[in-house]
Amino acid sequence: TVISGILFCFLTFPALSMFGTTVGLYGIPWCKKSLLLTALMSVIGASMGILDTGGNILALNTWGAEAGPHMQALHFSFAVGAFVAPILATMALGGSESKALPVAEKTNQSVPRSVPTAAAASALKHRLGADFLWSYVVIGTYLLVVSFFFFILYSKGSSARDKSKASPEKSVFAKYHYTLLGLLFIFFFCYVGAEVTYGSYIFTYAKVFAEMKENEAAALNSVFWGAFAACRGVAIFCATCLYPGTMILLSIVGSAVSSSCLAAFARHPASLHPASLWVGTAVYGASMATVFPSGISWIEQYTVVQGKSASLFVVGAALGEMCIPAAVGYLQGRLHRVPVVMYTALGTSAATLVLFPLMHKLANCPAGSGLKERSESEDRKALLSNSGLNEDEE
Repeated sequence: TVISGILFCFLTFPALSMFGTTVGLYGIPWCKKSLLLTALMSVIGASMGILDTGGNILALNTWGAEAGPHMQALHFSFAVGAFVAPILATMALGGSESKALPVAEKTNQSVPRSVPTAAAASALKHRLGADFLWSYVVIGTYLLVVSFFFFILYSKGSSARDKSKASPEKSVFAKYHYTLLGLLFIFFFCYVGAEVTYGSYIFTYAKVFAEMKENEAAALNSVFWGAFAACRGVAIFCATCLYPGTMILLSIVGSAVSSSCLAAFARHPASLHPASLWVGTAVYGASMATVFPSGISWIEQYTVVQGKSASLFVVGAALGEMCIPAAVGYLQGRLHRVPVVMYTALGTSAATLVLFPLMHKLANCPAGSGLKERSESEDRKALLSNSGLNEDEE
């Protein structure tokens, strides 16, 4: 992600990253060694990090100040994939397992479920291997076709890039540019970490603390990601009439209220109305949906967002996605009776609720006098050079 932020201006990173993902997907089904599998997964991870950074920068460079709806649409596609992919995988695996079960398990229900024979296990392994192979091949081929389209767009857009390079830079940096980048790094760290943590552990929480059945817990997880994806779809249209700052404010207030309600009854979910956990989860998922794309659109209004800046945002999000769920899993293993996931949601919501007003205040600070004086000095030198006078003669 960091490398892509530094070099994105010079290379066709979206096309190359999707091509790298294609290579990894084609190679994974044939891996027989763990070291080779690790290498291919690393290639896919690096390619996805590059694509995540490059996609945001590409949207900002293409649409500029009007990138809000397009940014929401970009991240809506991420949410749809995260929601649909597990469902399709479950359907594929479920169908394969049912076809490979022994005959006694399907015809005689009075007999306890038997262990599959060696032949049945071999048939199941072969069928699952074939399904996985075709899944990787189909997805890899789709990404390969899309990468070719990116290469074509890049070759067609060479003249437009030359004109953009020749034009003078009109954007300016905010007074607290680097402070804003650092705060936004922490903001995305908390937000993405909370999003991934809740989506990963709500299934376990529902089974252990709410005493739900496995299918009910899975449905609760789907409600979270479904509301997340649906709200991102609605945000595409809302971004045309609402400022990014307004959308962020509504989102962080909604997440703070919903996480507060969920944490209040976290220890004793049985005392809560059964529908409350479902509603709270749906509201929390919907509130989390628009923060990341709106955050990038918001910061672009106040300062220059280049490849390095965008890579910093994505690195913060990636670190939150990696560190916070790991910390929650470790603490939950130690504190069995404490609903760590709900308290984490509340803590991260409180952090974002404090960080955004601070960032908004810094972003709206007027430029310092040093910038004004330097601008006046440059204007005076330009006038003198045009008139042929020096400062003494003036």
